[in-house]
Amino acid sequence: MLPLAAFGSVVVAGVVGFSVLAGVGTIEAAFWLIDPTSLDLYFDREGGPETLAKAYAIVVTAGLVVTGLWIGETVLSTAFGGHIQDQFRHMQTDRTIDGLEDHVIICGHGMFGRTITTRLTEGGDDVVVIELEEAEYERAREDGRLVVEGDARRETTLREAGIERARTVVTAIDDSNANIQVAILASQIAPTVHLVVRVGDEMYEPLARRAGADEVVIPEVVSGEQVTETLEPPSR
Repeated sequence: MLPLAAFGSVVVAGVVGFSVLAGVGTIEAAFWLIDPTSLDLYFDREGGPETLAKAYAIVVTAGLVVTGLWIGETVLSTAFGGHIQDQFRHMQTDRTIDGLEDHVIICGHGMFGRTITTRLTEGGDDVVVIELEEAEYERAREDGRLVVEGDARRETTLREAGIERARTVVTAIDDSNANIQVAILASQIAPTVHLVVRVGDEMYEPLARRAGADEVVIPEVVSGEQVTETLEPPSR
C-alpha cells in the first residue's frame, strides 16, 4: 500500500501544482501528467510561467517514474520473491553438498532419523538428510540441516545427496520395505558405502542383509535392550 499511496500523492501534487501555476482545471492538469508536451501548446497560446511549469513537470514526471518502479518492484517481490529465495537456497544447499566428502546420508527425518542426525551433527560429522514429506523437509531445513527433498528410492535423489562420496547411508524411514529398497539401490550405486538399515521386525533382517546392509537396526529391540540394562541390579 505504501508505494501506491506514494504514487497517488505524486498524482495529486501534480494536478494541484499545475492548476495553481497555470490556472487550469483539474481535467486539463491531469492530462498534463500524461502528456507534458502539451504544456508548450498551452503556454504558447495563453502565456504564463512556462519555465516554472516545465520545471515542475520534470519533478512530477520523475516522481511518477520512481513510484511506478517502486510499485512494480513490490508486485514482483510479492509474487515471485518467495520462489526466488527458495531457488537460491536450493542452489546454496546443492553447492555445499557437492563439496562434501566422507559424510553421512540419513534417509528419513522422522524421530529416528532426527535423533541420529542430531547426534552426528553434535559430534562434528557432515550430514545430508533426504526427506520426501514436505512437512518434515521444512522441519529439517528450519533445523539448519543440509536436506534434499525427494524419494531416497530414486537414483537421482541419492546422487544429489552425494552418495558416491558418502561414508555411510542410514535408511531411517518408518517403512521396512522402503528402507530395503533404498539399501538395494544404494549398494548398487556405491558398493563401498557403509549401509545401516532400519527395519521394524526381526523377520526383515535376513532380507536387509541380502540387500547389502552392513548393519541392521531394529529400534524396538535396541530400546528394549537399553531398558533391560537399566533394570539390572548394580554390580557389587
